[in-house]
Amino acid sequence: MANKHLFHTGTSTVVRNEAGGKAFAFSPEHALAQYAVTGTFHGTFYADADDQLAKVQELAGAVAPELVAKTAIYCRQNGRMKDVPAFLVALLATRDVGLMLKVFPRVIDDARMLRAFVSIVRSGVTGRKSFGSAPKRALRAWFAARSPETLFRQSIGQSPSMSDVIKMVRPPPRNDKGEADAVREALYGYLIGKNVDHSKLPALAIAYEAFKAAGGPLPDVPFEMLTALPLRAEHWIDLAKKMTFGQLRQNLNTLFRHGVFADEAMIALVAERLSDPEAIRRARTMPYQLLAAHRSVTESLPKEIKRALGRAVEHAVANVPSFPGSVALCPDVSGSMHSPLTGRRGTATTKVRCVDVAALVTAAFLRKNEEATVLPFSDHVVALERPINALDSVVANTDLLSSLPSGGTACAAPLRWLNERNEAPDLVVFVSDNQSWADFKHDTTMDHEWNRLRERNPNAKLVLIDLQPYATTQVETREEVLNVGGFSDAVFDVVASFVTEGGRGEGFLDAIQAVTI
Repeated sequence: MANKHLFHTGTSTVVRNEAGGKAFAFSPEHALAQYAVTGTFHGTFYADADDQLAKVQELAGAVAPELVAKTAIYCRQNGRMKDVPAFLVALLATRDVGLMLKVFPRVIDDARMLRAFVSIVRSGVTGRKSFGSAPKRALRAWFAARSPETLFRQSIGQSPSMSDVIKMVRPPPRNDKGEADAVREALYGYLIGKNVDHSKLPALAIAYEAFKAAGGPLPDVPFEMLTALPLRAEHWIDLAKKMTFGQLRQNLNTLFRHGVFADEAMIALVAERLSDPEAIRRARTMPYQLLAAHRSVTESLPKEIKRALGRAVEHAVANVPSFPGSVALCPDVSGSMHSPLTGRRGTATTKVRCVDVAALVTAAFLRKNEEATVLPFSDHVVALERPINALDSVVANTDLLSSLPSGGTACAAPLRWLNERNEAPDLVVFVSDNQSWADFKHDTTMDHEWNRLRERNPNAKLVLIDLQPYATTQVETREEVLNVGGFSDAVFDVVASFVTEGGRGEGFLDAIQAVTI
């Protein structure tokens, strides 16, 4: 059972949301969770990066440190987020050092997260620019826990670079048993630009330096270390064979330009790897990332690769539950949903929009719930150009829904549509940014329409999947109403628990509370 001290919720306050409409405020606990699983500290349609940062800091200060720790672990391990969990660990370093030391290795689990943590602390946004003894101890333990070869593999990336981090942290050249390590000592010197005896470096680093000097066999190093080197066609083929799933997904057009897919055997190999369900699971790839890959590949790419990406999307949403009874699916296609899912990031801004993910989630639910009614909406229920077929591919139905015309946002519109037709499904699922503003006739009109529907079906349940880092909802959480944030497939598990396993409306927070520290 959830800790009532951590997760106390009372009557929600009616406030103005970021769009100016009336809404219910989340509790600080729920709002922190919402920001953690959707926030990227980049500008959204209604809020800039500084607003997000300040809000997360405010919310983290308003809840128990234990909840901050559990939220950091959950949003990293289940939500697969990066910047916000690193920020929460940095905040813990100023509030509860003991908790920070416990969660650090579970959240700061790779070099990308390490660099994020270091960057956040050194920026001073948490109130201090120095690491302090405990965070520095955690950082040094991070280095000691990894082999020299692993550290070499993870030494890519900038701002800060691994060289910068080593200079700041000064990790002793010892392993996790405290034993002196000559290979590690040579590697640390090498990474910060010192002249070292290359024969003492990890074997992988030696092979890399040999390849740079004289060519020869391609070393098994990260793709990013090799792209600036003069590679021949056979090198690119070898590289494609050794790429991780994520590297393969992100570099298909590059491989095509370098002639890799002129080889029929390579087409078959890459297609098989891309559509391998186990590889997708191990890579922890989010469904929307596979959708982005499917949309971004050049038209000249072999059709087998495109089809493999389509199958990959299907595998990525395979844990979507089927629901008993009648179901209505309501994707938000309004104007604000056309903003980038992970915020505005300059040249690094994703091409995947919130509306694409709303459409993807809807298409995934439809695949497992073929008789569901689909009600896309903006300031009204938007008519489909053609009937949607549950047996079509998830990608095809995603494209259909995400291409619908947009408008204002009235989250009550699908419920009003159902009420006008005297329909009362057993389950209604919304995928939205919850920024309703187009109907000012009533306070929280969606809540009013939901109560009307429940009069005809007292057992009906409502799921509100929120894709953006805001702190309000159109229907407050209660026994039959689940508010859940995020865009990883962990959302499907929370929804399944709520609908089919007798879960509570507080299931989102229950999932975080279940995290052990």
